[in-house]
Order: sequence, then structure tokens, then C-alpha cells
Amino acid sequence: MEKIVIISGASLGIIAIVLGAFGAHAFKKILPEDKMASFEVGVRYQMYAALYLLIIGGLLDFDSVWENWAYYGVFYGAILFSGSIYLLSFKEYWKAERVRFLGPITPLGGLFMIIGWLALLISFLQS
Repeated sequence: MEKIVIISGASLGIIAIVLGAFGAHAFKKILPEDKMASFEVGVRYQMYAALYLLIIGGLLDFDSVWENWAYYGVFYGAILFSGSIYLLSFKEYWKAERVRFLGPITPLGGLFMIIGWLALLISFLQS
């Protein structure tokens, strides 16, 4: 499990760096300032999740349900949170009004990340 967590963290980190670079250069030319700011929030939280996963991948054994939830909550939360922000940032540029359903996905992703952090805290308190 540790290997999966570290691979997940490294993958999220790589994607965050690539998207951040595109955001700083190519996307700034096509996205309005408010959408660019949202996009950058998605990149930032994705990188936070990547670093979190790399750290817990090296520290935890994942032999408890709480340690597993510490991974699943933050990993899937980052995908839902950041992914929905990325897509919503491009909604007007792509003229894709149908992605409006993604609005409620963003806070759901945030909730998953909170659950992951809470699970990490519980796992430390129980050990």
C-alpha cells in the first residue's frame, strides 16, 4: 500500500507542476483573471495533496482503517476538488454550460480531503 500511496503522490505532484506551468504561460492568455485564480487554487491544493501523500506514504504502514482513509480521502478528494475546479475554469472558454453540475463536486472533494486529514489525526491519536 505504501508504494501505491507514494506513486499517487508523485503522480499528483507531476500533474500539478505541469498544469501550473501551463497556467503560468499558456492559460493566462485565454482565461479571465478570476478563472485563472480559481485554476491556481486547484493546482495549489493538488500539490498540497501530493506532498501529504508522499509524507504519509513514507510514515504509515496502512494497517488500520484510519490510515487507509487518510490516503483515500485526500487522494480522491484532490481529484474531485482540483479536477472540478480545472473543468469549471474552462467552462466559458469551451462554451460548455453543461459542466455546471461540477459546482457541487468541488465542496464534496474538499469534504473528502477533510475526512482524510481527520482520519490521519485519529490514526495518530490511537497509536
